[in-house]
Amino acid sequence: MGKLAVISDLHVDINRLSSIELAMLWQTLKQAQVTHLHLAGDIANHPQATQAVVAYFQKHVPTTYHWGNHEMVGLNGETEIEAYKDQAFLNFKSVSLNEETLLLGVNGWYDYRFSELQEESKIRQLKELYWFDRNIKRLGSDPQISEQINQRLYQTLKQLPKEKKIILSTHFVPKREFIVFQTGEHARWNQLNAFLGSEGFGEVLDEFSQVQHVIFGHTHRRFEPKKIKQTWYHCRPFGYYYEWQLTRQFVFERQLAQKYRPTKLKGVLKKHQSAFDDYKKIHLLNEFQQGITLIDY
Repeated sequence: MGKLAVISDLHVDINRLSSIELAMLWQTLKQAQVTHLHLAGDIANHPQATQAVVAYFQKHVPTTYHWGNHEMVGLNGETEIEAYKDQAFLNFKSVSLNEETLLLGVNGWYDYRFSELQEESKIRQLKELYWFDRNIKRLGSDPQISEQINQRLYQTLKQLPKEKKIILSTHFVPKREFIVFQTGEHARWNQLNAFLGSEGFGEVLDEFSQVQHVIFGHTHRRFEPKKIKQTWYHCRPFGYYYEWQLTRQFVFERQLAQKYRPTKLKGVLKKHQSAFDDYKKIHLLNEFQQGITLIDY
């Protein structure tokens, strides 16, 4: 019997996680008796930094990974995005966790179907204006890339042994149930949902009953596990420091804001940096625990 831990959206650079915090995370994993760690993308803003994190954990426990969109900015085209040469890199590759269970990694992408907008040209304009991924160099439109990935996912799952149980890790959202549609002042985000994931990816997963668990992140929102058809879906991304639960508690306990708007908090936290750092030391362990998906195998 073993235990898989999956972590997405660690963002070690944005969150300023040093070797001290990584050691704390390892102790959290060790206490949970983790026997395999998989990092599900957006570990850092650069692939080299992600590999350094992978190397750190490989000293302690078998560790694999795939990319998120943040690492892709620093990669040289489709070959490095989809077929990076590293034994620990899982994209349409699997590792045996035991005789019965495979861990399959797939970067994933997005097909615009989660957006309220219907016109692809308008969605592309939004991406160029607002979205980090405009700096990623890819071949083809986003829906075309997503469709290619979905077809490859189908063929990959079809070729895996039928008797194997599959745990699949991806970065992007595969199910509409994990997309939040806003009202009022935040309704604009409903258009930007275009870049969160692929509904088509989830439709492929529906066809394979041997896929028992799917773990993903990217949305920076944590959800309770949800069973859809035959598969359990898990979304517990770690996210940015100004989105953490401990940050929310810090802000409200000190009455630093009347309303919690994460993206508006950077300046507030900077003014109280010393107090926030002390508070983080006390509560970061709990935040780590909330941002880890654990699955027995």
